[in-house]
Amino acid sequence: MPEDSLITVTDATFAEEVLRSSRPVVVDFWAEWCPPCRPVARVLAELADEFAGQVTFATINADENPETTRAHRIMAMPTLLFIRDGAVARTIVGARPKSHFRQALTDLVNPYVNR
Repeated sequence: MPEDSLITVTDATFAEEVLRSSRPVVVDFWAEWCPPCRPVARVLAELADEFAGQVTFATINADENPETTRAHRIMAMPTLLFIRDGAVARTIVGARPKSHFRQALTDLVNPYVNR
């Protein structure tokens, strides 16, 4: 997978790495104490291979980055923000099947495809 397909962001780097990204970004808000965060992270790592070059996958530790967490009103972990052109296109809260995340990514990459 390209090195820039899976990145870690912080309060200091969120705007540059995510909001100003030239391609869509999925941001995984997670925390150490969150049991479902681990399997979701594994699924996202697998999907990062499938969507390499099309989507950037970013992780942010919600506890260590309270400014960004508050700014996006993150209330539960894991929360995924699907961001295109600097705006949130979709939010998914909690663990879901891999197929659910894959469909959300497909929609993010191809927003104008008629379904």
